[in-house]
Amino acid sequence: MPGQKPMPVCILFGPTASGKTEILERLFAGPGAVVPAEVVSADSMQVYRGMDIGTAKPGQELLDRLPHHLIDIKNPDEQFNAGEFVRLADDACCAITGRGRLPVISGGTGFYLRNFVLGLPETPPSDPEIRMLLQEELRSRGAEKLMDELVRYDPVSAARIHINDEYRILRALEVYRSSGRPLSSFSQTGSAPDSDSPRPAYRFLIIGLRRPREELYHRINRRAAEMFSQGLPEEVRRLCEQGYGPGYPGLRAIGYQEFFVPGEDGGMVLSRDLPGVEVLIARNSRRYAKRQIVFFSSIPDAVWIDAGPDAAAAIRSKLEAFLASGA
Repeated sequence: MPGQKPMPVCILFGPTASGKTEILERLFAGPGAVVPAEVVSADSMQVYRGMDIGTAKPGQELLDRLPHHLIDIKNPDEQFNAGEFVRLADDACCAITGRGRLPVISGGTGFYLRNFVLGLPETPPSDPEIRMLLQEELRSRGAEKLMDELVRYDPVSAARIHINDEYRILRALEVYRSSGRPLSSFSQTGSAPDSDSPRPAYRFLIIGLRRPREELYHRINRRAAEMFSQGLPEEVRRLCEQGYGPGYPGLRAIGYQEFFVPGEDGGMVLSRDLPGVEVLIARNSRRYAKRQIVFFSSIPDAVWIDAGPDAAAAIRSKLEAFLASGA
């Protein structure tokens, strides 16, 4: 808006188990905090109530010291998407700034982060005829074959869509078939006509955490084991007792979908093979991390920091310079 200084916003992202929460705690939650701050979660599954262990939500002790937003705002049977995230994150950033604190957007859902930084894309409207044909193909060919097609024509979108997310697979293919262009090619629409910035209301410091692949995979395997020791199977059972099942948006998440197997009657039941479930969760989490890393390369102007012992100090230095430059 003319005459208004853009709001400073720090964005911290990285793949699952890369150490984002530890960095947040060291920089913003202790007596030596860089600046008073509040966190806006950019995690598509931490929005769901009752899904605490499997989504690695921050504990209550940290939440008491460092307020988080966009956590526990939906029931597991409700949809949540990038458009809603951007709208709610905008509201949260304005409120946090109004309290004299720094908004810190942190998470691993790269699609949400990219849309927040660049604005939502101008995609074509839904085509009912193409959508109907795709739904028939889904029933006859299966999601895996449709995903293979998406990889050929739109690898960027394929990298950010999970094989179980049938809605987004169909939408990406629908856009390609109706326009001849991949969904990922459509421009973002946040910029004002007289602005060079896609989001002129903001000034961003964008930090990406990276770790060596083997180290990251070791942390993912360890996290899967810790989730089981913390009671993940019991958490899934409670969700089922509340009436939530594998067809709901929340229960499609990695860490939950692996508990469900086909039953004798053709429906889905809880697996009794808990060691096998743990192995599946670790494997699927590693695969997801690999896709995250690919997609993160599409987030512009990111400063990459090695997530080792010196990461917090390096980010502190970047953040202090960023805040000073806007004074």
